[in-house]
Amino acid sequence: QVQLVESGGGLVQPGGSLRLSCAASGISLDNYAIGYWRQVPGKEREGVSCISVSDGTTAYADSVKGRFSFSKDNAKNTVYLQMNNLKPSDTGVYYCAAGFFCSDMRHWGKGTLVTVSS
Repeated sequence: QVQLVESGGGLVQPGGSLRLSCAASGISLDNYAIGYWRQVPGKEREGVSCISVSDGTTAYADSVKGRFSFSKDNAKNTVYLQMNNLKPSDTGVYYCAAGFFCSDMRHWGKGTLVTVSS
């Protein structure tokens, strides 16, 4: 069974950093697009970052460019979202997702809560 196990969420002050992890089982991330989406309170779900399987390109939402870094460790079948210079607007539940395409995710993790507040 496909599982995406997330960790790394928590409470951090503005300007701080967090690193989210998503460990996949049942699929190889060599063959799937993998990314993060977040649900921000009072706003629609937003795609944060995604690595495509077709060309390996990493895409970022404009709101996180220059602050977040998304990487994949094929040996561990795990991805990491390094989040720096966090802002209160980054607060939300972050969901790891995998699928055939970044625009068509089929498997979702349970989410991890990120709270940026002083």
